[in-house]
Amino acid sequence: MGQASSAAACALGADHEHEEQEEEEGEGGAGGVGGRFSGLDLTAFAPDECLAAVFQKLEPADRRQCSLVSKRWRRVEGQARQRLSLQAWLEIGPALPALLERFQHVTKLTLKCDRKRGSIDDDALCVIGQRCQQLQKLKLKACKGLTDRGIDRFAQVCGPLQKFSCASCQFGPPGLNSLLQHCANLEDLTVKRLRGFVESSEFVRPGTCSIRRLCLKDLPNAQLLGPLIAGSKNLHTLMLSRVSGNWDRLFEAITVHMTSLIELHMEKVALTDQGLQAVARCTNLQVLYVVKPAECTNKGLSSIANGCPDLRKLHVDGWKNSRVGDEGLATVARKCKDLQELVIIGLNATMSSLSLLASNCLSLERLAICTSDTFGDSELSCIADKCLALKKLCIKGCPISDRGMEALVGGCPSLVKIKVKKCRAVTPASIASLLSNRVSLVVTLDTSAIPVAPEAQCAVQVRPVQDNNITQENAPAPSTRSPLARARFAMAVVACTFMRWSASNGS
Repeated sequence: MGQASSAAACALGADHEHEEQEEEEGEGGAGGVGGRFSGLDLTAFAPDECLAAVFQKLEPADRRQCSLVSKRWRRVEGQARQRLSLQAWLEIGPALPALLERFQHVTKLTLKCDRKRGSIDDDALCVIGQRCQQLQKLKLKACKGLTDRGIDRFAQVCGPLQKFSCASCQFGPPGLNSLLQHCANLEDLTVKRLRGFVESSEFVRPGTCSIRRLCLKDLPNAQLLGPLIAGSKNLHTLMLSRVSGNWDRLFEAITVHMTSLIELHMEKVALTDQGLQAVARCTNLQVLYVVKPAECTNKGLSSIANGCPDLRKLHVDGWKNSRVGDEGLATVARKCKDLQELVIIGLNATMSSLSLLASNCLSLERLAICTSDTFGDSELSCIADKCLALKKLCIKGCPISDRGMEALVGGCPSLVKIKVKKCRAVTPASIASLLSNRVSLVVTLDTSAIPVAPEAQCAVQVRPVQDNNITQENAPAPSTRSPLARARFAMAVVACTFMRWSASNGS
């Protein structure tokens, strides 16, 4: 019996030592130091697919550093890269086949060229379409050497392109028609400053694709895209910025077909109340930006409120001579009760309209009032008393003072962030008093034009703005390892895992 128990104890001790030895060897191998793996490049045992997966988790700068380690790492880094940005100079054309052979899995490609240099031509763009068969997003900027013929050749050979953006190029409607006809997966189209949009050009019409987002900016003769806007049955977002032409007549003709439109942005567009009344026929509209309209009044804004009761976000920038005021805002308050975000710039809102907004729009969470001569302490007190769901408040260039800021001490119980800019009567002392009563509130005060006392300035800095809600107590400590060391460690762990799996399977 004694001999049996002692033999069992020896066996248990041997097993325990064997387990400890395996743990030490595993730890040494994973770290690249010690054990039977000491001195070996453990990444050599990991397949290329595993190394590529590790590279995809790194930042672009870290991947570039890792690509300098060896030829294999450089090759695998190129295979793992999904985003690529190139200087699209004319001289890069002959080197494109060899360059794209390294980056075979690119899904997002950006081609930029200087305005004073020659850009890639049609043949180079065709090579890109043939080599990058996984390309989903393409952005062209100042590629003056591309023509409608080149865009047509690219559209016939490219892969599943979903997003296309072009700016400061020479092609026009014929090239866009080729894209819309041959790229069946195209959903997002951005067109800026194209030189080919002349009066004699053909219209841009819908093709085999289904456009969901369309952005037009700084585009002459943008009415040529009217058939595309009207024919895109699934158009979700339309953005118009500094596009010439009479958009009142165009909206009257196309808004009947825009039944799926959810988001509309209009900046410096020749639009009057007649155009806004046509937009009001988009009954499913939820987000509306109207920035610096030509001649819009309370009548146009009231039409929007009556026709689009599901509005969640409304931005109205009345510019300098705004003709929109309490009447239009009061209609918005009565009809759009699900409003969550309201930004008004240059509109003279008073107690009558703001009281209705606070009472009817119970879901209002974000409010910004800028450059309003009628928004004072009494209006701010009204907001503080009635806007119970308000989380973010921005006030800029309004005649409020410390008295109005005192109303926020006990008002707006859900408020988490407030910005006060260019309000000369608001002093840091009132902000310090507000922070002393609401310690979780984040306050941003523009004190550039205000004489600040040292004690008050220290009080305002009690609650600095912190990103991602990370305080000094729970902020993570910075990593002491270099990007190359982190990559080596991750790949070593992968290699050790594969080697152990191979050993357990007997191979």
